[in-house]
Amino acid sequence: MQERYSPTIILYEKEKLEMMLERYELIVAVMAVGIVVRMLCPRLMDKWTDRPVVAVDSALSSAVPVVGGHHGANELARFLASQLGLFAAVTTATDASGRSCLEEVADRLHATVVNKESSKAVNLAFLKEDVPVLRLKGPKIVIVDEDVAILKTRGLVVGIGARKGVSASEVLQAIDEALKETGKRRDEIAILATAWLKSEEEGMRQAAGILGKEMICLSKEALNSQAPSTTSRARDLGLNGVAEPSVLALATKLIFPKKAYGRVTVAIGE
Repeated sequence: MQERYSPTIILYEKEKLEMMLERYELIVAVMAVGIVVRMLCPRLMDKWTDRPVVAVDSALSSAVPVVGGHHGANELARFLASQLGLFAAVTTATDASGRSCLEEVADRLHATVVNKESSKAVNLAFLKEDVPVLRLKGPKIVIVDEDVAILKTRGLVVGIGARKGVSASEVLQAIDEALKETGKRRDEIAILATAWLKSEEEGMRQAAGILGKEMICLSKEALNSQAPSTTSRARDLGLNGVAEPSVLALATKLIFPKKAYGRVTVAIGE
């Protein structure tokens, strides 16, 4: 996480405020929350575009996300807590309840929220239940209610099948070889996808963690609703396949049909 931040120290001057809010992605204001609130209020427009701001007291005892909690301020407050030993005073409802939120899901999937007005209803739902993430493949015309969020993904979907007990290094090597063959890079990956049977496969989970990517585990129904281009040993388990159907279920198109690399099978879509 540390490499995500590249700080610049600026002594506060009222006339510099507009410049700072425009130029920097995140703001840490070392001053009382009340001062920060009065300073920001005339400039607040929309939670999706307002600059995330964290207030830190001069004694370095608390970090308070004032604006943009779900857009980077909460994460920054927790980072400051881990580095400085102060208290991260995170107050957003989903975080206080230990629940996920729409913005977090979108970030994990490397997606943008198209209908941002849905966020309030969806995040309220997250307080009570795990909101499912579904993929609709077109062409289709979709009509949704106000409490349905539409995400537009960006990046590659990497489908993975593997033998039991596979190591993280095996998974990473297979992914890297498949990416090399397609002329793609690790940083172009949006999500990893596999079968629900592999949800507890430690090597695959470790590989996802090293890559910093979400690993989505698809149900038998989701996998068997796809028509992969090649046959698979997974038919012995009653599945059409794992790597390729995982891609077909989540990506717009298959750009790299499944290929075995030792004990790991990889397919790629976008």
